[in-house]
Amino acid sequence: MIHFYSFEGTVTMISDFIIGQNGEGEGCYKLISVDNGSGASVNFVVSPTTYFVDHVMVAIGDHVTGYYDGNAPVPFIYPPQYRALVMVKYSSFQNVKVDHFNSQMVSNDGQLQVNISPNTQIVLTNGQPFSRSPVNRDLIVIYGAATRSIPAQTIPYRIIVLC
Repeated sequence: MIHFYSFEGTVTMISDFIIGQNGEGEGCYKLISVDNGSGASVNFVVSPTTYFVDHVMVAIGDHVTGYYDGNAPVPFIYPPQYRALVMVKYSSFQNVKVDHFNSQMVSNDGQLQVNISPNTQIVLTNGQPFSRSPVNRDLIVIYGAATRSIPAQTIPYRIIVLC
């Protein structure tokens, strides 16, 4: 099971990331450096399978949140280097939560409960409709306002199922 962890900050550098010895995949992988403004930095390895919410382009100076698997092995270097699973560019119009949601649609960290309405769009990462129940799955939840309760409750605009 993936345990989603996140790191939020400002993009300070974007460069090509070479994998393999013969330049395989050259230009297909990027290294995105993110600084949180409090002295911590992270490098995200972005692959062709990394999902960018709303398929946005990220540039130096953008405020982003990168999600990675906290259980995945990482090289023992500084700054830490994580394989990005999901990248989110900050928007004042929406909130994003990436996590595993249980049978009550509560996130694994217990911070958000999702209440699905008939207007909630539930799709796959390729944009196609998801025809099953989203419970007990890894989800990207895009929402606006939420209650101040614990867990916060919201009716999302869109749910993206990470199959």
